[in-house]
Amino acid sequence: MAGRQWVVSGAIAGVMAVMLWACGGGSSPTGPSDGGGGGGGGGTRVETDTITITSTGVSPRDIIVNSGATVKFVNNDSRSHEPSSNPHPAHTDCPALNVGVVAAGATGTSGPMPSGRTCGFHDHLNPGTGSLQGSVQVR
Repeated sequence: MAGRQWVVSGAIAGVMAVMLWACGGGSSPTGPSDGGGGGGGGGTRVETDTITITSTGVSPRDIIVNSGATVKFVNNDSRSHEPSSNPHPAHTDCPALNVGVVAAGATGTSGPMPSGRTCGFHDHLNPGTGSLQGSVQVR
């Protein structure tokens, strides 16, 4: 009977190890991985603290930062944008992302990001434009 319990325990441990590995094992990502959710949904998650705004949208749409990091929005478009936390127009999910108006050619910086959450954002001046929406995952 003891041998059977050992085999069952080993099998359970093996299944848990595979599940942990498949979910990333709790380790830091080493590069882009499939992601979703947030304001833009479905994009590639990238470890960075910089989001570039152009006439075609934001890039990358979904990023990963450490708790306490700030996010830079670099406006390479010819018009102003206003990165803001979801939902529109309240902007209350992650107030740190309420950067204010970022003029063409300028950079706006968020406040320190709160730990353990994913914060969606959009352009307050163009709230329905999907290409100007995304998310910041904070670990």
